[in-house]
Amino acid sequence: MSTVADEMRCWPAWAGIGLRSPHVAEIIATRPAIPWLEVHAENYMAGGPALGRLLGIRRDYPVSIHGVGLSLGSAEGPDPSHLRRLESLIHQLEPCLVSEHLSWSVFGGVYLNHLLPLPYTEETLDRVSEHVIVVQDRLGRQVLIENPSSYLRFRSSTIPEPELLAELVQRTGCGLLFDVNNLYVNSRNFDFDPDPYLDALPAAHVGEIHLAGHAVNDADGREILIDDHGSRVAEPVWRLYTRALERLGPVPTLVEWDTDVPILDVLLDEAHTADRLLGTAKDGGWHARAA
Repeated sequence: MSTVADEMRCWPAWAGIGLRSPHVAEIIATRPAIPWLEVHAENYMAGGPALGRLLGIRRDYPVSIHGVGLSLGSAEGPDPSHLRRLESLIHQLEPCLVSEHLSWSVFGGVYLNHLLPLPYTEETLDRVSEHVIVVQDRLGRQVLIENPSSYLRFRSSTIPEPELLAELVQRTGCGLLFDVNNLYVNSRNFDFDPDPYLDALPAAHVGEIHLAGHAVNDADGREILIDDHGSRVAEPVWRLYTRALERLGPVPTLVEWDTDVPILDVLLDEAHTADRLLGTAKDGGWHARAA
């Protein structure tokens, strides 16, 4: 089974962008200089023309797969047919990175179309660990698990999120996808310092970083941040990303944009900003990754 160390050797520590349908034709026609692209697995599992176009793009660009439907935290576990289709897609695309969310989205065989939160308990850790092992054994490779954005907390939670992620790595051999915007959104919504969270992550097991924009909403006079992936990366998120690179070293970074998708040049500009910061890390401006 491939590991974070294997993936870091074959994956460029530069900033890529999420491949979205409005940009597919332009990328095929112009072949812009993009280090790598990431796709949502569920958009291509059915095959057809969309997958055909993606396979053509794959000949020129590294592609990673980001899943939203495995529902690792649900009681019933990953759906066998869904997992089979994911396995087929991975076989065709041969990505270096495969990732999923620390969440659940399926109940009684019904897909709820949301990444729903989990209580952070020993029971949840046992269940998610079991499901991650099932997925990795079936795929024959490591999966990166992403820290979620959240808008509520469970009174039953007894394990801090970074500690739960670190224990999940130890139990399953999975890697981590660290979403900087998610951490920033949570830190603002729940009024905590994100730096101790960042310090608690097992740095050597972080195989990918996500960056995205967020919306600022008013809820009964209180400011609430929403992880909507619908704008440029906010300045405080860039600052937190800089601190993350200081802690983690250069890690392949992905700019996500899923709502109000702009022209391709806007995404490329965001990726160039991330590249400048990654370049500082790779030039030795920051210390090497922690063990």
